[in-house]
Amino acid sequence: MELIQREPELSAYLAVDAAIDHEHPVVREVAARLRAEHPDAYAYAKAAFEFVRDAIPHSSDSGDPRVTWRASDVLARGTGICHAKAHALAALLRAEGIPAALCYQRLTDDDGSNPIVHGLIAVRLPDEAAWARQDPRGNKPGVDAQFSLGAERLAWPVRPECSEVDYPVLYAEPHPAVLSALHSARDRPHLTRTLPTEL
Repeated sequence: MELIQREPELSAYLAVDAAIDHEHPVVREVAARLRAEHPDAYAYAKAAFEFVRDAIPHSSDSGDPRVTWRASDVLARGTGICHAKAHALAALLRAEGIPAALCYQRLTDDDGSNPIVHGLIAVRLPDEAAWARQDPRGNKPGVDAQFSLGAERLAWPVRPECSEVDYPVLYAEPHPAVLSALHSARDRPHLTRTLPTEL
């Protein structure tokens, strides 16, 4: 699948916004700690991915009812759904000058029912000609997402026969429908019912 930059300039994928608040002290502290241990861009990006994937449980896996959406809150509270974790990873990458985009999939149950929009990111490392999608949602039985610049190692490859979709657009900011659902959710169960089912 060919990924499509929504913004023509790479600088848009380094910007600060309300969700990807990479100038926040919490984000800067985590980024600085990871960078000290992983000085080159590839090693840092992989370490940031693994930190968000492994150290911040997906709230539906852990049973945490709290809803986070801002990167600094995800890192400070240590919880979030896929979209929130994508915001956190994008912030950690952008904090160290690595362009990061938000991207989305439409996933369903095995029979094509219960569609939901799933959030992940794409990274553009120095000297790489292409974006590479990464899924930091967190592994569990049946899910084995890994950092990869080659063949994708996402949590869920889409199944067209189930009406699943890879959306090719790379967003510099969270999709408004996703952000609206995150903002208005009382708790995670409410959020699960109100997330968009398609973009």
